Amino acid sequence: MGQELPQSVLFCCDHNAVRSPMAEGIMKKLYGTGTYVQSAGVTNDMEIDGFSIAVCQEMDVELSRHRSRSFDEMENWGDDLGSFDLVIALSPASQRRALELTRFYHLEVEYWPILDPTGLGETREAKLVSYRQARDQIRDRLIGRFGPPTEMI
Repeated sequence: MGQELPQSVLFCCDHNAVRSPMAEGIMKKLYGTGTYVQSAGVTNDMEIDGFSIAVCQEMDVELSRHRSRSFDEMENWGDDLGSFDLVIALSPASQRRALELTRFYHLEVEYWPILDPTGLGETREAKLVSYRQARDQIRDRLIGRFGPPTEMI
C-alpha cells in the first residue's frame, strides 16, 4: 500500500520535454485532480517530445498541449516552488536543482532514476520501445509510491 497522496507534486527532469511531462500526465490520469501536479525542467529549451506524446496516447494520457517550462520560469510566473509538498526528480541534473531549492524552501525531494529514452533506438519502433520503458517505469513508481490508482491504465 502506498503513502497518502500529497496535496501538490512537482516532477522535474532536464528539459521538461520527455520524462517529467509523462509523469505529470500519468499521475493526473491515475489519481485524478485531488493533487495539484506540475512539471518543470532545469531548462526549457525543447518542446514536448513526439515519442512521449505517442506512448502516453496509448494509455489515453494527453500530452500534446503540454508547454515546457523551467524552474526559473515557474518562479517568474509567480509559482511558489516552496508550496509543493513533494518534488520528484527524474534526472541527476534536476535532482541537483531541486536540492538547491531546499536551501530556501522546506521541500521533500525524491529521486527516481528513470531511463532517459531520447538517445536510444535506431528505428521508430525501437525508439517507441525505449519510450514505453520510461513511461512504464514512471507508472510503476507512481503506483509503488502512492498505491492503487483511482483509474487503472
